[in-house]
Amino acid sequence: MTSLSAQQAQALIEIANQARQQAYAPYSNYPVGAAVRTKSGRVFTGVNVENAAYPATMCAERIAIFKAVSEGEREFEAIAVVTSNGGSPCGGCRQVMAEFGLETIVLIGNGKGHLLLQTTVRDLLPGAFTPQDLQPDNRA
Repeated sequence: MTSLSAQQAQALIEIANQARQQAYAPYSNYPVGAAVRTKSGRVFTGVNVENAAYPATMCAERIAIFKAVSEGEREFEAIAVVTSNGGSPCGGCRQVMAEFGLETIVLIGNGKGHLLLQTTVRDLLPGAFTPQDLQPDNRA
């Protein structure tokens, strides 16, 4: 597993918390900000974007990851997720994170900018379905 210094982790939390201010959450009133740091050192942010048709809503974590992927990045070092109360990524976001690496560090922070938890995608999603599961040798 890659490691982050305390300063790097706090900086990523702060970036996610700043991004959170741009969230579009008129229905839940639960703004979420995310910041993903790639192995090349680039940082991409995302916010939750809600929609009156709830299934069309998109989470901050996925937006940050999709922005990075759309810019050619595929290897992630860490992702910070900030909510008012330190909420954890949903199952859909955990699955998207797993697509790009079970050892990616996940930082959970609150709206005061405090780091509450540092873990990995593997720990958040045990038994994850990954691209390796689609290999012919791994099928039943």
